Parts: sequence; C-alpha cells; structure tokens
Amino acid sequence: MKHRAGLLFGTAALLLAGAAPNVFSQAQPKRDASAAQASAKFAYGGDAAEIPAQFAGNLVFLPVRFNQSRASYFLLDSTFASSSADPGHLTAMGVVPAQPLVLSLNGVDLPFTSFPAVARPELGSQTGRIYEGSLGNDFFERVVVEIDYGRQTVRLYDPAAYTYSGSGTAFHLAFSAGLPLIQAKFTDAKGKFLEAPFVVSTANDSSAIIFDRYAEAHHLLSSHWKTIPSVDPELNNSGTAPVSRLKGLQLGRYTTEDTLVAFSKSDLPGSTDSHIAGIIGAAMLSRFTVTFDYPHQQLILAPNSRFPSDDQEDKSGISVIAKGNALKTFEVVQVNPGSPAARAGVQKGDIIAGIDEDAAADLTLSEIRNLFRQVGHKYTLVIDRNGQNKQITVEMKRQI
Repeated sequence: MKHRAGLLFGTAALLLAGAAPNVFSQAQPKRDASAAQASAKFAYGGDAAEIPAQFAGNLVFLPVRFNQSRASYFLLDSTFASSSADPGHLTAMGVVPAQPLVLSLNGVDLPFTSFPAVARPELGSQTGRIYEGSLGNDFFERVVVEIDYGRQTVRLYDPAAYTYSGSGTAFHLAFSAGLPLIQAKFTDAKGKFLEAPFVVSTANDSSAIIFDRYAEAHHLLSSHWKTIPSVDPELNNSGTAPVSRLKGLQLGRYTTEDTLVAFSKSDLPGSTDSHIAGIIGAAMLSRFTVTFDYPHQQLILAPNSRFPSDDQEDKSGISVIAKGNALKTFEVVQVNPGSPAARAGVQKGDIIAGIDEDAAADLTLSEIRNLFRQVGHKYTLVIDRNGQNKQITVEMKRQI
C-alpha cells in the first residue's frame, strides 16, 4: 500500500472522509435515576485509572465487562442520555436488561440497577466496528473522563478527589436536555463574527457542524461560501448537504483556521434550542487532551501536537460504508457528481475489493477513508460491480 504509514495519526477521520455515527435520529433510552446517582468505585481505594481504549478514526471505544464477563467495546458518547447495549449483544453476554449489574472498566466499577437494551444498527456500518454498546451521560456524570487523543489513551478520575493542575483552558459546561454545551466563536466566509453555544460530541467524527436552522437565521450560506457536497451518508441522504470552511473557529484562547464545517438539516435530540448553533465534533477535539468534568461543570482543553494540523477534506468524492457480518465489505453508497471518482467511473453500489496491492479486507474503514484524504495520490481501486472485477484509477484532488 502506498502512502499508508502514519495516516491514522494526522488529521484523521474528519467528517468528509466518511460517515459519522447517526447521532441525529437515534432513540434515546430512558434515564435510570437511581443508577445515575450510584458512585463509581475505584479499585484498591484509588482515585484514578488508565483505560486501554481503542480508536476508530477519532471515535473512542472503551473496554467494559458485565459482571466480570469478557470485554466488550463501548462507544464513548457524550450526546447519548444513558449507557446502553445492543440487545443481541446483551443476550450473547447472558445479561438481562431489567436486572442489576456492575459495569467494570479496568479497575473502575459502576453499578447499575438495570441496563437498557438499545439497538443502533447504523453505527456498525458507519464506524466499521461491530456495535456492542455506548457509554452515555450517566457514565460522564460519575467519573471525570480525560481523553488524550495524542497518545490515544483515556483516564478516569474520582470526581471527589479530582483537581486540574495542567496548563489547559477550562470552559464552563452548560447543559440543554442533557447535551453538554460550550461557547464557541467563528468567522464565516464573509468575515462575519458570531458566538454561540455548541454541543460537544465525542461520537460525531467531524470538526464542526452548523445546524441549517441556525445558518438560515443568521444568513450564513451565500454565494460567498465555496461548498462541496458531503460524502457522509448521514448528512447527505438528500444529496444536498453542503460542506465548507470557516475562516476561523475559536474555543477560548485557541483558534483554528480554515476549519471544515458541514451544514445539517437535522438536530440532535434535545438540541432544538434556537440558540444552539451546532456541534463541535471529535475531529476538532482530537487536537487536544480533553477532560470532561461533568460533576464540576467544566470542560478542559489542552492542545496536543495535532493542534496546528490542517483539516483535510475527502479528495475522492466517494462515500463508503462497511457491510457484511465482519463489516469487511466496503460499499460505495454515493459518488459526488464532478468529483475525481465520478470522472474515473466509480459508481454507487460498487464494492471496493482492493486498493493498490492491498485487499480491502486487510484494511479498516478508517484507513480507507484516510487514504482518500491524501491530495495528489493515485490509487488503483479493484471494484466488484455486479460480480465482475475491474480496476479504476482515481487521483485524489483537493475539493475545497
């Protein structure tokens, strides 16, 4: 594979290179008030633990055990009301949702009086990982969560003993319908300066999203904006979701330039407050070590080595998802008109069976999307179209 080394650790997994989890239409489980009040228990009387997290793009998956079962990997989701698991996975693990259980994470135990079963079938195809469950706001409320995107580690702290002493910036965390909000400032294509609350989402692999209702109310979309269609099927199921760049996005004393922004017709559940502008996603958060301290109503950002990196958009025009039992069938679900892929002859419904000398089954969905961000690179795609293989060469070109 050409140009593959190090791709996962640069400006990986931005929104344009593939689908973010469907955070817009998910059914939220009901909160269990008694479970939300239960304290986390740290092993050996300690007050901190490092968790061996796994990352898919910039999405974080933590290993959890049900009553000392084998490890499952749950998506860390700051926009989901309650922790929950896939119904089929709970059955396979021998867990009865209505019964009490203990969720264990490498030396941290969290008791639940019951554990909801919630199906989120879209997450597997969009992340390239078998979906097993989510850790929601009832998790964040009981521990301080530090995500070190640079080192790809997660640490949990006992809120009763936690005090921040680093050089990062603390932001006040407000909440609307359980969604965490911070203030952000941005400059649009015309140089107009705006400030508004944004939802902070660990489960949306984008830099920034602005809701259409906010954009329309503030006359943001105009001929001044150069836009391209999104290749994210969640945002672009109508074929009209535009993506552009903000001149600047400011979080406290930290400013990024030419930040990718997508415009979404859909809101997160509970985010219909007209003052909420949109979402700060995991691709932006990945520029920092991020500490979610719900108990003290603060979010702490400390820049890492990724902070000065440029946002890299998809340069192929291909939207791809993972299918099949092992999520190793990579299907093209959209090809943007006029894009390099469209000009080369890639079609909706094609299966990507290989890229250069690598079989697609040897790659992950994140790796494929990252390859499609590399400007100037040419890839020979082995395409399975209606059972017939053909080779198509696509040259990545900057779109915006």
